[in-house]
Amino acid sequence: MNYAYLLAHDDQPLTAEQNETYRAWVARAAQGEPVPYITGTAPFYGRDFAVNPAVLIPRPETEQLVELACKWLGEQAPRPPEKPWRIIDVGAGSGCIPITVALESRQAVQITAVDVSPAALTVAQENARRLGANVHFVQSDLLTAVSGSFDLITANLPYIADAEWPTLDDGVKSYEPALALRGGVDGLDLIGQLLHQAVSRLHTPSLLLLEIGWQQGSNTAVLAQRIFPNAAVAIHQDYAGHDRFVAITHPA
Repeated sequence: MNYAYLLAHDDQPLTAEQNETYRAWVARAAQGEPVPYITGTAPFYGRDFAVNPAVLIPRPETEQLVELACKWLGEQAPRPPEKPWRIIDVGAGSGCIPITVALESRQAVQITAVDVSPAALTVAQENARRLGANVHFVQSDLLTAVSGSFDLITANLPYIADAEWPTLDDGVKSYEPALALRGGVDGLDLIGQLLHQAVSRLHTPSLLLLEIGWQQGSNTAVLAQRIFPNAAVAIHQDYAGHDRFVAITHPA
């Protein structure tokens, strides 16, 4: 039994086993455990992704990062399958970003996804297998364990600043992996590291897309422009009107 089953069969009585499962779910939820960890799945871009406490629960706003990536790819000239657009997602977590780009893009793409956590990669690989996405997964601390250059880099890295951490909901702090959330004093530790590593790893044209905290737009844009002085740096808002993404574009 899963959450979708309950919604689709709300007029049917539960069996004794299902009732026991449901009561256990309610008890866990009452303790503050996020529902996606209880049911084992979270929706993202119209698909269900397996999740557990090794990975962040996909957020709706991250779907916009996928939209920005696919929009940019759609604006580029088509390439033959033997010369695909090379894409890497850094900090893959559940794999929701690279898997969705792989399934939604109409371009010929070769996608690599990296994460420092072996447990997260296990979840992401299973999601890719179940959803039929061709993504190559590598355990790596940012770009250190992968070679070559890329046309598109996407990243939803840890960006919670130290001062913000105590203000987060207990369901986030107590259950979601701190490794995937905490970004140092200003929240930009890993973002800054990735930007420095990416300088020599991008083709032209190319795009680097970052998800950021809602108060980090200006600081991230300034940092990105300093590291990429010849690139166009833009801040994009989420549907709530908050700064949420930084796009670093290198023209052809």
